Amino acid sequence: MNTITMIDYGASNIRSAQKAFEYIGAEVQLTDDPEAVRRASKLVLPGVGAFGSGMDGLRRHNLPEAIHEAVQRGVPFLGICVGMQLMFSEGHEMGVHQGLNLLAGKVVRFPEMVNGKRLMVNEADQLTVNHSQLTINHLKVPHMGWNQLEPAWKNPLLDGVQTGDYAYFVHSYYCDPEEATAVLAWTDYGFPFASVVAQDNIYGLQFHPEKSQSVGLKILKNFVEKT
Repeated sequence: MNTITMIDYGASNIRSAQKAFEYIGAEVQLTDDPEAVRRASKLVLPGVGAFGSGMDGLRRHNLPEAIHEAVQRGVPFLGICVGMQLMFSEGHEMGVHQGLNLLAGKVVRFPEMVNGKRLMVNEADQLTVNHSQLTINHLKVPHMGWNQLEPAWKNPLLDGVQTGDYAYFVHSYYCDPEEATAVLAWTDYGFPFASVVAQDNIYGLQFHPEKSQSVGLKILKNFVEKT
């Protein structure tokens, strides 16, 4: 049986992620033990919630160093939802927080649009004018519901996934990698953002695979069996 080690750092959705992997036939070892992370053959970091609190949870259990050691050893690593965001250099949710820095880039909030002009994140935060006097055409935040995947290049993680396949998203922040080559699939939400990332043995899914029906389960099965 394929065994994965799922990092338990207090994320509220860990049980649903665990059940999804068990449904496809994987054995799941839940752990907050750094030594178990170092010994793992495959690692999964699930998560919902805020970037800063997620990193606090990892640090509280002394997990960042263990994660780095496993990844450097070549262990396949999958971040899911906020778990994918935590893989990046820094997150800009309720302040600026240092991430795991497995991938270079930032995690930023979806921008607003006012009078047809897209505002940068800091401009949106500083907007204090009377909104009733503006024609606001903004993106709904969080980005919630079904949206399409557009694979950018071939990788075993997305075997069997076609352009236009749908996945289920719930997030207000998105990953902005420094290197576009790290983006394995794009999704359009007013502009294209990275919905799947991959670099060497590091993988990330911004959507909820356990809620994405056959597409999500197929991707999890690919991670277990093909990476």
